[in-house]
Amino acid sequence: MLAETHDTEEIIERVAALDIGKAEAVCCTRVPREGTPGRRLQEVGTWPTMTRSLLELSDHLRCLGVTRVVMEATSDYWRPAFYILEAAGFEVWLVNARDVKHLPGRPKTDKLDAVWLAKVAERQMIRPSFVPPREIRALRDLTRYRTDLVTARTSEKQRVEKLLEDAQIKVSAVATDIFGSSGRDMLAALIAGERDPKVLAQYARRRLRAKLVALEEAFTGHFTDHHAFLLSQMLARVDAIDADIAALDTRISTEVAPYAEAIARLSQIPGINPVSAHVIIAEIGLDMSRFPTAAHLASWAKFAPGVKESAGKKKGRGSTGHGNAYLARILGNCASAAGKTDTFLGERYRRIARRRGKKKALVAVGRSLLVVIWHLLSDPDTEFRDLGSDFYDARIDPERRKRNHLRQLEALGYKVTLEAAA
Repeated sequence: MLAETHDTEEIIERVAALDIGKAEAVCCTRVPREGTPGRRLQEVGTWPTMTRSLLELSDHLRCLGVTRVVMEATSDYWRPAFYILEAAGFEVWLVNARDVKHLPGRPKTDKLDAVWLAKVAERQMIRPSFVPPREIRALRDLTRYRTDLVTARTSEKQRVEKLLEDAQIKVSAVATDIFGSSGRDMLAALIAGERDPKVLAQYARRRLRAKLVALEEAFTGHFTDHHAFLLSQMLARVDAIDADIAALDTRISTEVAPYAEAIARLSQIPGINPVSAHVIIAEIGLDMSRFPTAAHLASWAKFAPGVKESAGKKKGRGSTGHGNAYLARILGNCASAAGKTDTFLGERYRRIARRRGKKKALVAVGRSLLVVIWHLLSDPDTEFRDLGSDFYDARIDPERRKRNHLRQLEALGYKVTLEAAA
């Protein structure tokens, strides 16, 4: 059966490809040869990656009539060339290096890589990676740096706990959060020279005062001046990171002001708060036309299982692969938070976690979140409506539910006789 496809065989007439390194970039251009149909001219040159040289490269490509420039995503070296060529009005494609690898046994040099990339690009045998617009990129820089700072703060707090364990101070086994108001007062007293467990325990507040005896036992250790010095440095670092995060939050709130409506709509989804919405918008943007369907967005984010089939048999375990790490982290947090709610997504998480484990439940709910996000951002008139935690039970066949309950009771050793109610 013949079916129409959407593939295009049109060759890009004037194309350029860049193999970019830290200090220089190799540029291959391919353009038609005037007066000789079907023949093409090729030029390969090396350009420094300094700004002035990249501007000269831009002018050179404009003189050749190049319309599309393709480059591999090599570390962060692609950014200067991409931004300059983008500002110059070229159609710039950033492609995954894995999609343009050479065939086995093929010689490899920077020039050969650039030529190969140009030939593949002119035949449209590759697809561009998602690069958000400039405004979203600026927001992404802020949210990613904030995420990195939170990670650094967590690492510093873990160092504090390791230091206390070394000093045989077991306060973290009694207090839920040693960095709360009570915990910080106790740590400050330790640094100031207080060693009496009874005095240290009296810094407890509110519900923690019910554990005074346990706290006295926890503070019985060998905390020395050496530990006090290290602890003061670690806590100072934690406070400095807290100040940096607060400054970033202020700047992020200014940057996301134009997206207030979208953030408010995303915040209606269970598990997503405004901070999470900031990260999600920074990673996927607001223009969902880049992703034709919600399935495309889930596939790009690697929240959909890969397909690997041969001879009618599926191979592998359907691994999702590695996608955007910052997006995956925030979706995992949102899915975990949604799993604690009395909502459809919460019930979906719990059902899958019971049968297949928490990790698969996080991925499944994360994909559901992406589907909801895509619809909310694609159509401003779309509103989020929770299906309710009883969505599954209300739609499961009563006979199937009856059989499942009977099977469970029989497994427990009961003999059950059913009689319909009047």
